[in-house]
Amino acid sequence: MLNFWDNTLSGGSSFSRRQWLQMGGIGLGGMSLPRLLRARDEAAQRGVAPRAKSVIVLFMSGGLPQHETFDPKPEAPEEIRGGFGVIPTRTPGLMIGELMPKTAQLTDRMAIIRSMVTGDNAHSTSGYQMLTGLPHTPLNRENAKPGRPNDAPSLGGIVSALCPPKGGIPAAILLPKRMANNNGQDPWPGTDAGYLGRKYDPWLLECDPNDAGFRVPGSSLPEGFSPERFDGRKTLLGRFNRQADAIQNQLATGSFHRYQQQALDLISGGAARKAFDLSQEPDEIRDRYGRHRFGQSVLLARRLVEADVSLVQVQFHPIDKDKPNGGGWDTHEKHNDSIRGWLIPVLDQVYSNLLLDLEARGLLDETLVCLVTEFGHTPKFNAKAGRDHWGSVFSIALAGGGIRGGIVHGRSDKHAAQPLEGPVRPCDYLATVFDRLGFAPDTILHDFEGRPFPISRGEVMESWLA
Repeated sequence: MLNFWDNTLSGGSSFSRRQWLQMGGIGLGGMSLPRLLRARDEAAQRGVAPRAKSVIVLFMSGGLPQHETFDPKPEAPEEIRGGFGVIPTRTPGLMIGELMPKTAQLTDRMAIIRSMVTGDNAHSTSGYQMLTGLPHTPLNRENAKPGRPNDAPSLGGIVSALCPPKGGIPAAILLPKRMANNNGQDPWPGTDAGYLGRKYDPWLLECDPNDAGFRVPGSSLPEGFSPERFDGRKTLLGRFNRQADAIQNQLATGSFHRYQQQALDLISGGAARKAFDLSQEPDEIRDRYGRHRFGQSVLLARRLVEADVSLVQVQFHPIDKDKPNGGGWDTHEKHNDSIRGWLIPVLDQVYSNLLLDLEARGLLDETLVCLVTEFGHTPKFNAKAGRDHWGSVFSIALAGGGIRGGIVHGRSDKHAAQPLEGPVRPCDYLATVFDRLGFAPDTILHDFEGRPFPISRGEVMESWLA
């Protein structure tokens, strides 16, 4: 049996191998701090200077409709263009859907991409591609589950490996719910660290920041656990850590120390815990984001990047699940009613306010905001007045963090059905995100079995960069 002794403990106390594994685990893979620093130095020498300290991903799962948002077709027949018109924007000659008046005033800060392509019409597998940059095997497999051969790490997993956590908070956080099919029972593939190993999983924070009693799970002491007992446990933990430090060259214990410190910071009331305290925000600010789970989650994302979290991904949460299509973007029926009644007005309010709030705080230049989705919607309406899944071409938008504003990349055909110019693959979008964080796409990580792989197989979209 493998034991670890600490000579500072009276009586020669020790931990068995089983106890060691139970208390923190032994992980392999990822990138050591010296290799991380070298990767950034090499990237800088190649001209990849980091422009973004943090990334906020607003993921509109269900499908953001291109026709009524960033790629309207006002000259198409009504059964294609839909029931809404277009409005001018701050960018000369650029029109977007009339349901986004607030966003229209901010296009000078945005790069709109009208030619995203996955070639996949299933939520989980097209989503896998947008999250990892790799096509799912096979394509168009709805309700796909995680696992080989589709276990590539997500953007959040790679950021966790590349960016050390600061201030006692994980480097990558997903909220306010997991991305899943079957009413949340089956998580999508590509939402975790995959073959990087569990130590690099983004922190999934399932929460409702709009709840008056919201607090971070695990951020307070259990009932009956006194502060004195907590201090005693910290003393014992410090002794244990000295053992870990003594064998650090033999075992990969970094993740163990990292998660310990995060837990301690949250419980003991440090800066990490304060970042989650939305009560510190004025009512006026909270109202601007909207008093619902999605709006307050985006506000929380802004607070987390202020606390030096490298990546926060906010999964869209329906305002009212009793509405058609469960209140979400998967508008197979009553599409026009849904996007006019709540979906696009909520997005317009939350997204525009996030950009303005970051800008007012001097954070937009160093925060990359990605408004993305797993696919778009069909050009034609179905028999239930809905639009179905469409991965052949769709739109996303980027802003801040070294992105050139006031531009449109790519062009779709007259029905927004196929790309005509400048098709963009998910791996290209992700390569550009990594570039803005200061990492070249050919930066090498190692999986938990020690095999090397590049963080992206895409090309940086130079025309998007400021």
